[in-house]
Amino acid sequence: MRFIYCLLVVILLACTSDLNPQTVVAIQPLGQYDTELTSIIEKAIKKYYGVKVTVLKAKPIPKSHFVNVKSPRYRADSIIHYLKETRPASADYVLGFTDVDVSVTKTDDFGRIKEPIERYKDWGVMGLAYLSGRSCVVSTFRLRSNAKLLNERVTKVTLHELGHMLGLPHCENKKCFMTDAVESIKTIDNTRLDLCEACKKKIGMLK
Repeated sequence: MRFIYCLLVVILLACTSDLNPQTVVAIQPLGQYDTELTSIIEKAIKKYYGVKVTVLKAKPIPKSHFVNVKSPRYRADSIIHYLKETRPASADYVLGFTDVDVSVTKTDDFGRIKEPIERYKDWGVMGLAYLSGRSCVVSTFRLRSNAKLLNERVTKVTLHELGHMLGLPHCENKKCFMTDAVESIKTIDNTRLDLCEACKKKIGMLK
């Protein structure tokens, strides 16, 4: 009985979000970035999640985060750690925003690099966040293949990564912007610019 109680507590904590009008999200422009898109995501975050947003002074990406395994990129996981360590005390969350290409090492459920290793050891991504973390990164590099869809893509990826920080895992609803992109920009294009009801309930947007 005690085990079941503890398990319920863990589940409830995992679904708990501190999303409220006093929550502060700081956007940290990194390296090369688009000022117009920065303004777009600032407004989108405020409007959708109903939180306060501040845009910080731009910073260079630390040179130690640069890799050139398959092509010139910056490690997304290293950027997230850097943002976590430098997050302003006044901000609950910090979102790194950049135009440069960012990457991760994709692993399977056992922590092994996915096959083929040469493909996945340095895999380019559109963004990265850890569940219930305090920092994330969004890159526009892989979103620019269609200029007409750029603003919507950037907004969806931004709200998706923030969703992870608020405690939302990937969603099975393919129209929810929390669905897993499964390595395809088309997946993002096919989602609505909205969370499904189940995801909204998890973070208190619906009662």
